[in-house]
Amino acid sequence: MTVWDDLVGQERVSEQLDAAARDADALVTAAGSGTPPPEASKMTHAWLFTGPPGAGRNQAARAFAAALQCVSPDRALGGAPGCGFCDGCHTALVGTHADVTTVAAVGTQILADDMRDTVRKSFTSPANGRWQVILVEDAERLNEKSANAVLKAVEEPAPRTVWLLCAPSIEDVLPTIRSRCRHLNLSTPRVDAVADMLVRREGIEPDVAAAAARATQGHVDRARRLATDPAARERRAAVLRLPQRVGEIGGALKAAQELVDAAAEDAKQLAEEMDAKETEELKAALGAAQGGRMPRGTAGVIKDLEDKQKRRRTRTQRDSLDLALTDLTAFYRDVLALQLGSRVAIANADAEDTLERLARDSSPEATLRRIEAIAACRDALDRNVAPLLAVEAMTMALRAG
Repeated sequence: MTVWDDLVGQERVSEQLDAAARDADALVTAAGSGTPPPEASKMTHAWLFTGPPGAGRNQAARAFAAALQCVSPDRALGGAPGCGFCDGCHTALVGTHADVTTVAAVGTQILADDMRDTVRKSFTSPANGRWQVILVEDAERLNEKSANAVLKAVEEPAPRTVWLLCAPSIEDVLPTIRSRCRHLNLSTPRVDAVADMLVRREGIEPDVAAAAARATQGHVDRARRLATDPAARERRAAVLRLPQRVGEIGGALKAAQELVDAAAEDAKQLAEEMDAKETEELKAALGAAQGGRMPRGTAGVIKDLEDKQKRRRTRTQRDSLDLALTDLTAFYRDVLALQLGSRVAIANADAEDTLERLARDSSPEATLRRIEAIAACRDALDRNVAPLLAVEAMTMALRAG
């Protein structure tokens, strides 16, 4: 199993990255042996991965990082880097490689403070790997200051440093940054390709895999979660019941409250375990005395960590709400397809009776207005509108049609 096996439906991108990884391997080998490097190389110091949600931007970047760090002895026999089994590949894939630094937005933005140490590290040589790799998972969330810091690092990188930036589209990244990157655009995988992956890699029953892939319309991570996590299936089922509950004002407001509460609970469950582990590790690193007493002068460090964790909880709640709104949009898209007699495959086949009833009882124009109300709710959440206020406005708009 190579590192490219996780890139579902991205054969073209896999081929390009594989060729670049081979040239990168040749460059490092030539530098170590004193032989001239290859004249025409497909390797470059900065890459921009774009594509719709679920296409696998982050997975592609991480697979490339693993291939760059591959230390498999098979390479000396003509094998390609990216075996997926050696220590370099394994630690890069699971996020513990010393020379692969991952930056992700904790809140709604990647702040300059979050990038400062990373940019400084990018100018150093690899500690024990073959390349110094900086992976920015949410490049579209770079604010002005952090983007300028990345720009300076990308303009004049260290010889063995590679920047991997991930964003939904090329327009989400500053023109000055994207002009210095090699652009790879990923497409949404086919539903049957995602279902096949779930069967082969996760051991999911074919019928369950097909239903999860169809429900998520080719979103790899969501399909995997839906196929393997009963709680995720229950949350989705609760979201799909929402259109039936907005007939009365009281029902619409109650449905909004429950949707926000469910997102908050998801964020709390995720945060509790992660926050406790981070806090204990930081206290140990700062030399906490037995009983948890902290040395003098460390209160500010602890406060910074608490602020970071608070921003992460807020973002996690909004991400959970966005996932629910995505499912709701797909539901009304199915209603619209039925109303227009479209042959587009129905994503929510398990709710076909409800879809047909709503399609009969409303017009295509009303369905479009409902889809627009969901989009308006997502925009409001992006502008930091209070979640309950945004979702209540949406459910009332769904009721009005």
